[in-house]
Amino acid sequence: MTSMLVVAPASLTVRIFAARVSAACLLLCPVSTFAADGEISAAALRQAVDEAIIPLMKQQAIAGMAVAVTVNGNSHFFGYGVASKESGRKVTKDTIFEIGSISKIFTATLGAYAAATDALALDDKAVTHWPELGGSAFERISLLELGTYSAGGLPLQFPEEVSDNSKMLAYYRAWRPEFGQGIMRLYSNPSIGLFGHLSARAIGEPFEAFMEGKLAAAFGLNHTFVHVPADRMENYAQGYTKQGQPVRVSPGALDAEAYGIKTTAPDLLRLVEANIDGSALDRNWAKAVSTTQAGYYRAGSMIQGLGWEMYDRPVELDTLLQGNSADMALKPRKTEPLARSIPQDTDRFFNKTGATRGFGGYVAFIPKSRVGIVLLANTNYPNEERVKAAHRILQAVETTLP
Repeated sequence: MTSMLVVAPASLTVRIFAARVSAACLLLCPVSTFAADGEISAAALRQAVDEAIIPLMKQQAIAGMAVAVTVNGNSHFFGYGVASKESGRKVTKDTIFEIGSISKIFTATLGAYAAATDALALDDKAVTHWPELGGSAFERISLLELGTYSAGGLPLQFPEEVSDNSKMLAYYRAWRPEFGQGIMRLYSNPSIGLFGHLSARAIGEPFEAFMEGKLAAAFGLNHTFVHVPADRMENYAQGYTKQGQPVRVSPGALDAEAYGIKTTAPDLLRLVEANIDGSALDRNWAKAVSTTQAGYYRAGSMIQGLGWEMYDRPVELDTLLQGNSADMALKPRKTEPLARSIPQDTDRFFNKTGATRGFGGYVAFIPKSRVGIVLLANTNYPNEERVKAAHRILQAVETTLP
C-alpha cells in the first residue's frame, strides 16, 4: 500500500533549531514515537525527515526541497519551501527537478536493457555500434568500460569547443587514453554519455524517445522527461545557483545521456523501489536492473556498478562521504576487478549524487532492508550535506525495522 504525505504548515511549537526557518519553508508537524511493532509510524518518519531537512535548508539557503522515502514498499512524500522564489509556488509531489548525474542511472538502465534484449553485449567494443570510430582508441574500448568510467581517462567534461553532438565524433576520434582500459576509474560525462549514445544506436531508437517512452512506461514514470513539455512547464522548478541567481541547465554534447533528466521525487522513488524489488517488472527490465547493480570493480571502498555506486554493509558515514567527495570525482582511482554476479546474501548500500548549476539531488537505497530515499533541491549545495541528511533519515528508519 502506498501513502503520499505532504508536510503541511503547523502552528505547534517546534524545536529551537527550526524556529527561524524562512517563511517559504514549511514547518514541523505533530510527531509521535516509533511504532512498537518494528514499523516506523508516519508521524515519526515525518519527524525524522523534518529534523534533517529543515535546518539543512536554512544552513544552505535552499529554496525548495522534495523528499521521498520508501519503507517496505510504502512510499511517503514530503515537500518543503518553494519551487520558484519569484512566483512563490510551493514544492509539491508534481514539482519537476533537474537531477544532473542521477540521470546516469537511467542511462545505465537503458544500456542494460539493450544487453538483456541482445541488442548489444557489454563487452562489445564501442566501434561495433559506431563504425565511424574506426581507427581510434574506441576499437579497443568496451561498452562496459565506458559505462563504468574505466575507458582510459576520459575527462569529467567535454572541452568547451565540443559544445554539441555534431562535434563529439571528431573529439572521440582524436582522443588518446592516458591509462590502459579497465585499470583506472575516472568519473566522466563523455564516458557514460557515449555508453548511452551507443546503447540507443544499438536499440535503433533515439535516446530521448526511448527514455521518455519505453523506459518511463516500464517503470511507471509519468513525470520524467529529457525535455519538459510545454503543458508541464508550470511544474518545472526554477533552479538557483549558490549565489541565489536563477538558472536552468544549458544544452551540451550528450547532455541527455549524462545529466539531462528532469523528474519528480515520486517518479524517482518508483525507480528506486524497482531497484529494491524488481519482481513486478517485465523479465528484460528486471534483468536490466540486476545488471546495473552488479559490482564490476572496487575503487577504494566504493564498488562501481553500472550507474550505481555501492558499498558493502555495514558502511560508516565517513566512507560514504569520501565516496561522494569531489576528490573521488576528479582524481583517477586504481580499479580492482570483481565477479559480476551478486551473491544471494549480499548486503550493500547503493547511492548516486547529481547536480546541475541550479539543482542538487541524491538517491540511496538498501535492498536488504527495503528502504530508500530521494532528496531533490532547486539549489546546488554540497554532496556532503546531502549524504549526511539522507544517512540520518535512513538510520532513523532502520532502527525501527525487525
